[in-house]
Amino acid sequence: KVLVTGAAGFIGSHLVEALVARGDEVRALVRYSARPDLGALDELPRELRGAVDVRLGDLNDPHMVRACVKGRDVVFHLGAIISIPQSYVTAAHVFQTNVLGTLHVAQACTEEGARMVHTSTSEVYGTAQTVPINEDHPLVGQSPYAASKIGADQCVESFHRSFGLRAVTVRPFNTYGPRQSAHAVL
Repeated sequence: KVLVTGAAGFIGSHLVEALVARGDEVRALVRYSARPDLGALDELPRELRGAVDVRLGDLNDPHMVRACVKGRDVVFHLGAIISIPQSYVTAAHVFQTNVLGTLHVAQACTEEGARMVHTSTSEVYGTAQTVPINEDHPLVGQSPYAASKIGADQCVESFHRSFGLRAVTVRPFNTYGPRQSAHAVL
């Protein structure tokens, strides 16, 4: 039994598709908006989409997050505001969603006993100071987005160290493929 936050996004929709295809019971958290669609989840085959328990909500609502995590064994946390340019204009909103939203997921996973797979970004490393970049590379908040993801990563680590949250953080580099936003095409 899994929850995928950020399920309507490029990576999240592929993860939902793969989890449903292998037989997992999938709940998908999609950020509520006035748009009448489910983002990239709308591109899933109808039979797969029908097997997903879709929940509309906001990571900034701790009660809604707790309800979504309830009964889940694993939470794949991909929900975030990912636009670097937007982070310069709406830094407070980006921090609120990326850091506080991650805090809500970590708290709910801790309370529920769910494992957490937290998705970060290679942006936390800034411009490479050493090549290849490894996990010992310094974290550099070159943009408000990068700084917000560093904060989210540290939140997850603190819950692991303080409360025993079973968690792992992954930092994808240059992910591309079908359903990718045209804004991110290389």
